[in-house]
Order: sequence, then structure tokens, then C-alpha cells
Amino acid sequence: MIRRFAIYAAPGSGSADGTGALLRERAEQWLGRAVSGHPVAPGIPAGWTRAAIDAITVDARRYGFHATLKAPFRLAEGRTAEELDAAVARFAAARAAALIPRLSLTRLGAFFALVPGAESAQLRALADDVVTGFDGFRAPLTDAEVARRRPASLTPRRRELLHAWGYPYVLDQFQLHLTLTDQVPRERWPQVESTLRDWFAPLLGAAVPVDALAVFTEAEPGAPFTLYAVHPLRPAPPVQPAVSATESEGAR
Repeated sequence: MIRRFAIYAAPGSGSADGTGALLRERAEQWLGRAVSGHPVAPGIPAGWTRAAIDAITVDARRYGFHATLKAPFRLAEGRTAEELDAAVARFAAARAAALIPRLSLTRLGAFFALVPGAESAQLRALADDVVTGFDGFRAPLTDAEVARRRPASLTPRRRELLHAWGYPYVLDQFQLHLTLTDQVPRERWPQVESTLRDWFAPLLGAAVPVDALAVFTEAEPGAPFTLYAVHPLRPAPPVQPAVSATESEGAR
């Protein structure tokens, strides 16, 4: 059995934050599955059947609701799941939470996802440090794993990142996204976008806390990813009010 692990942002997992909890509830109803194993009443938006939603969420449902920080990896020789989990716990205990600002719905290529509506230096720094800080736990990619990433279709920079960090969309190529669908046929884009905008309407524009790191695991190739552990981050420092131009200039 080949087991893989991943380190994800999973808003609403093990958190008392109401916005994150509502987001997770709506996302899990849409996907029809909770990575925690808790039962979910699958949602069926108007004009849809559950089978139609399932058909465009096969991979999204298998991976579960999350945003990738450290993409799935096999453990390096000599490393254990317990050791990885303890390291994530230590990291989280020393690191401040971040916010996904102005949650937005977008289409990335042919799939739909929730993304930040504004840049967040804290979120990017957190992602960068997770990618680099836990790479010692990652076994090197096999030729087959590299091939699955279709390196010929990647830019030179993304090929470089793939070989350096095991995933091409990290560091300067990182874009946090919470995946909602698989690849959707072009002719269905307007329908899917309209449905998702309605489904997540109460949350679009909200600031969503990333207040924990979640360790996910895949028991064997093709198995659904499940939640292994959640480690809270430290509370984020309060946001200082902006200073107006007049106040900042002072007396002259």
C-alpha cells in the first residue's frame, strides 16, 4: 500500500469561526462528501440532479474541500506519519493565522474554484513556508509521478518548481484556490458559474480565516482523501486601522 499525505488549508475544519464553518458546510453539501467522515446531506440546487453534480465533481469530491499548501506526497524513507504530524503541530503553534480576503468565485481554465479577491502577503508567506519547511518529509518524485504532471505542457519555471518541490504551482506560481468542480465543458460554463454564485452567495466577498493547518491522507492510489489531523494556528494579530493622508502628514 502506497500512502500519501498533504498539508492543506481547510477553512472551517476544527474551527469555531462562523464564516469558515458555513463555507465548509456549503462546500461539503455541494461536493456531497466530508473529509472528516461525518455524514453530509448532499445539496441539490434548483435545476440540477445529484447525479449531474456528481458527474462534474468526481476528482473534487475525492480530494475533498481544501486549498493546497503542500501537495500530496509519499513520505521520505525513514519518516513516519507521527513525525510529520508532530512537525505540523509545532509549526502551527508558532505561526499566525491568515485571511482569505474577499472570497471570490472564478474559473481557472475549465474548472471552478473559490479564490482570494485580493492579494494577501500573509497567506502567500504561509504557503511558501509550508512548501519549503516540510519538504524534508517528501520522497523524491518517481518518473511516473513526474509524467502525470505532463511536464511538456508546463512553463520552464513550473517544470523547475516541479522538480525542486514536487509540485509546479508553488512559490511565485502559487494561487490559493478551493476547488469546486472538475473540468467543465465550455458550453456548460455559464450554467455552472450561475449555480455556484447562487450556492455560495452568502459567503462571496467575505474574509475567511485560515486558522488551522490540516493534514490529509490518501490510503492508496485513487482512494478518497481523508482528514488525518487539524492543527490550529495562532490567532492573527488585530488589523490596525488605516491612517488617513491628513493624519499621516501631521503638522507642517
